[in-house]
Amino acid sequence: MTPRTADLPEAGTVRLVDHLAGELARAGVTHVFGVGGANIEDLYDAVHRAGSIRGVVAKHEFSAVTMADGYARTTRRLGVVVATSGGGAMNLLPGLAEAYASRVPVLALVGQPPTGQEGHGAFQDTSGRAGSFDAREVFAPVSRFCARVDDADSLTELLPRAVAAAQADPPGPAVLLLPKDVQQARVQLPSRGVAQMPGVPPTTAAPVARLDTVAVTAVADTLRGADRVLVIAGEGVAATDARAELAELARRLGAWVAVTPDAKDVFDNSDPRFAGVAGVMGHANVEDCLRRADVCLLVGTRLPLLARGGLDRALAATEVVCLGPEPPFVPGTTLLGHLPDTLRAVTDLLPPGRRACPQHSGPLPTVMPSPAPRARGRTIPYPQALAAVEAALPDDAHVFVDAGNAGASAVHLLPAPRHGRFVVALGMGGMGYTFGAAIGAALATGRRTYVLAGDGAFFMHGMEVHTAVEHTAPVTFVIFNNNAHAMCAVREEFLQGGIRSDDLFSPTDLGAGMAAAFPSLEVTGAEDAAHLRRALLRGNAVRGPAFVALDCEPGELPPFLPFQSFTEATRAGETTRTTDSKESSHERDVVHVG
Repeated sequence: MTPRTADLPEAGTVRLVDHLAGELARAGVTHVFGVGGANIEDLYDAVHRAGSIRGVVAKHEFSAVTMADGYARTTRRLGVVVATSGGGAMNLLPGLAEAYASRVPVLALVGQPPTGQEGHGAFQDTSGRAGSFDAREVFAPVSRFCARVDDADSLTELLPRAVAAAQADPPGPAVLLLPKDVQQARVQLPSRGVAQMPGVPPTTAAPVARLDTVAVTAVADTLRGADRVLVIAGEGVAATDARAELAELARRLGAWVAVTPDAKDVFDNSDPRFAGVAGVMGHANVEDCLRRADVCLLVGTRLPLLARGGLDRALAATEVVCLGPEPPFVPGTTLLGHLPDTLRAVTDLLPPGRRACPQHSGPLPTVMPSPAPRARGRTIPYPQALAAVEAALPDDAHVFVDAGNAGASAVHLLPAPRHGRFVVALGMGGMGYTFGAAIGAALATGRRTYVLAGDGAFFMHGMEVHTAVEHTAPVTFVIFNNNAHAMCAVREEFLQGGIRSDDLFSPTDLGAGMAAAFPSLEVTGAEDAAHLRRALLRGNAVRGPAFVALDCEPGELPPFLPFQSFTEATRAGETTRTTDSKESSHERDVVHVG
């Protein structure tokens, strides 16, 4: 069939999606993650034709966002997720909310129906016309920048703005809505050097504000005059790769260094200065150091509730100084600015020698009461299981820890690998985040990446194992199966007078199920800690993914401060009864999360 003259491409023009794929590649993007559909298929076609970016198709759009999130957290490059209109677009929201709350640079490219059909009953219409809702209003609260590309020419302006917003300080998601006909439109090839996007690394994407020299001097004077300093370092240190600057500051101050639960990898966990994890999944030593400190220095953290649970009284009695791009959630002196620059500026005003670090007990694990046996068969306690993980974990591995009792135990008990990320998604705390995030990280870096998740998280998004198999991603999935939503069951027991049966599941053999579903997958059902360790070492040696399941007791309590408070309150209540309607002293000390 001979094409009509009007259908022939103009000389020197390309489809908008081809131009878009090329610009992403020039900005350093190596992978895009998503799920296809009619209103985004042209962009997938462009990625496939270009060949310079690897397109990864997930099983669910939430996991596609977490793949882009994990990619961004481990590479410090822009993560890109691609999805179609309607339900596909709406499935992006919880993942973008996590990236927004955790300050992760993600660009979402979202297909829309053709512009001529909007307001006329278009399938999956989200234009805001004729009674449909407006996608811009939906995505705006979970993005740093959200715009609709109404015509091909506007992409030249909107794409650089979106990328710059995603990589600004603080970073977060940016969303571009792309109608199908606009994707297919032809655009003139731009001359290089005109309207190009910011390059990578992301720290160069936006101008950095000059530091207030008076404030820098005041902070340095405060730190120099303190005999004891406790540093609490957060995810901002990892996001800006300010680990070396943090270590030098701690060396000059002779400071204890604690980390927030989502930033365990930002300071060497074997360093004598390491005080442990702060907050509800943390170590008692951090509170002890805080009570002894003259100054508490927050570095790259606003200290949200999960990072300060149990510390509020000690914080109120200690001078607090915060370094970072945003003010903290606790009162104190704040020095705003790009974190590496701020750390260097303050450190340069301190004496260059090494100060001795005061003695402290270190991050000793909290001992929790043993559970009454409920599970069938052989179970492995969390401390033994995590000791096996520690013994097998490569020094440069990435670790992604999911929500739940197993996750809380991992944050408390498992040291971070020396040269890898240790990621806990606490922005929204969504279950199942790790499955996609670990795949994104593994594909981006080529390193062995571990998922530590419970069976509840697995049942939400664990079928992304299929994506790992398809792409030979070096991910080891470690599933702690207690046949329950156990964290919910514990809360029901202590806060609502008993455990409801709907949070306790019938036994499931996850290992056998995965072995049957994926014959090429390295699968083990671990029977004890030694068997678990051997399986993990075998998994490290395979080229692609590995899957290890182990049974745990649903009644085993993790070293999670609210649960510790519950048990202490219960024990105290057994010996001290009161008819007074007012709170007793032990009840006032209970730490509640949620």
